[in-house]
Amino acid sequence: MKDTSHWDDFVAASPFGDVLQCLEWGEIKKPGWRPLPILLGTPANPDAVALVLRRSIPRTGRCIFYVPRGPILDWSRPEIARALVEKLRAEAKRQRAILIKVDPCVPISTPGIEDTLRSLGFVPSVDADNSFGGTQPRFNMKMDISASEADVMASFHQKWRYNIRLAEKKGIVVKTDCTRDDVAIFHEIYRVTAERDGFTGRPLQYFLKMWDVLVAAGLAKFFVASYEGQPLSAAICFLLGKQCWYVYGASSNEHRNLMPNHAMQWAMIKWAKAQGAEIYDFRGVHDIRSEDGKILDNLMDSPDGLVRFKAGFGAQLVEYCGEWDLPIDPKWYWAWTTGRPRLVAVLKKLKK
Repeated sequence: MKDTSHWDDFVAASPFGDVLQCLEWGEIKKPGWRPLPILLGTPANPDAVALVLRRSIPRTGRCIFYVPRGPILDWSRPEIARALVEKLRAEAKRQRAILIKVDPCVPISTPGIEDTLRSLGFVPSVDADNSFGGTQPRFNMKMDISASEADVMASFHQKWRYNIRLAEKKGIVVKTDCTRDDVAIFHEIYRVTAERDGFTGRPLQYFLKMWDVLVAAGLAKFFVASYEGQPLSAAICFLLGKQCWYVYGASSNEHRNLMPNHAMQWAMIKWAKAQGAEIYDFRGVHDIRSEDGKILDNLMDSPDGLVRFKAGFGAQLVEYCGEWDLPIDPKWYWAWTTGRPRLVAVLKKLKK
């Protein structure tokens, strides 16, 4: 891999930065996706960057472009956005892409963000109709951890403080100096979690690659919580600049009454603070707005257990601007976003 320092530094310095826009993330997504770094300015002094992931559509000679959690730029400067998008559009046409998908970490409250995207030719993605709001979650829960450790702890719900102390008292130990061998431990607990919660997990090799690429670059960290030597929960954090993300979490079905997950989060928050992070991102939750579009004043009253768990640590809900598509070939774009889903739905009915 080429030197990534200037690119990653630019992403880290942005308030909208995310590890998924670091060049290392492109290595993680191979071979299913091919990374295409697009830059405006010079490598030593970028004005905007976009890590594009290119995926071929079998038997068509076509592909899609996806810019996960990007592009990264100063969205208050429309001229920069336009110049970068024109560069993206030219490359997409050259490679016969049918669309460019973006989902920047820009809060929906940012003045003019939706108008800027529309003026550049983007339309809201039909993929954003799922409960998470897109390929990446639209609704994230984040907390400020810039205060002292004692003040951060004091901001937790009293029951969460009790659970953290209970875990420590009962002998829960969180390992923060994991080695590559611990990746297999994480994956076994992750496999149990996937089976319990009904989702399809990623293979062990994916997380080993994450260790080899992201941990080696200082962009990720593994944690394992144990009781009397038995691993009970495990997690992965990403770290970039002043931000830390809780990305993957897994828990066993045993000794849940010992609160290993509360102990795990507290250990990760303390580690993030020690690395200089000021924002701790619990990542996504489902769209929890009511039918009139309102959000509960107190997220601890939410019927969603995941929301309550994150809110108990003081995390607040942040809504991003969402997922947007720039159609490059209108006919192919319709076929991919409308025709294909209709055909799949018909085939499913016929199968039944």
